[in-house]
Amino acid sequence: MVGDVLKSELPFFDLCVANLPYQISSPFVFKLLLHRPFFRCAVLMFQREFAMRLVAKPGDKLYCRLSINTQLLARVDHLMKVGKNNFRPPPKVESSVVRIEPKNPPPPINFQEWDGLVRIAFIRKNKTLSAAFKSNAVQLLLEKNYRIHCSLHNIEIPENFSIAEKIEKILTDLEFTEKRARSMDIDDFIRLLHGFNVEGIHFS
Repeated sequence: MVGDVLKSELPFFDLCVANLPYQISSPFVFKLLLHRPFFRCAVLMFQREFAMRLVAKPGDKLYCRLSINTQLLARVDHLMKVGKNNFRPPPKVESSVVRIEPKNPPPPINFQEWDGLVRIAFIRKNKTLSAAFKSNAVQLLLEKNYRIHCSLHNIEIPENFSIAEKIEKILTDLEFTEKRARSMDIDDFIRLLHGFNVEGIHFS
């Protein structure tokens, strides 16, 4: 492909092999993963730390929103390290090659809503979920979304309604108040998203 890959329409392809500018690593990965029809496999070279974030597991130091979002949509494997001395002139960073295979079919989840939840949880991944959802900005957003949901479904909201109390009850019922994003896996977040959605709280 010739041109700006982030702005270009991707053609049908089965395999993707690329060593791309490291500053576009994240948007390129998600452009690939949200591309349809599905491709079979991508083999890509990234800055080492970015690559290790892609494959990080719950509890790992580098585990983050990037890790869980990528692993929701694909199987990701670290293939090999590439030292900076393999390049001329040598860059300042080490590199790694990873293989990405999209999950086909993908999980039946609205990715924008999923990402909205994960974004809140990973703002401070070492905080408990109870603390993360006490943010005024988060509560204002979720209350706005809840009121829209109720309006669309003709649900009456009590005068003494408290979004903070509703959120806390959801977390308590799921036994997630003391959970921290750093140690939560995909199944945990699916349960959490479902628990909020059942109560009419959405993230997009």
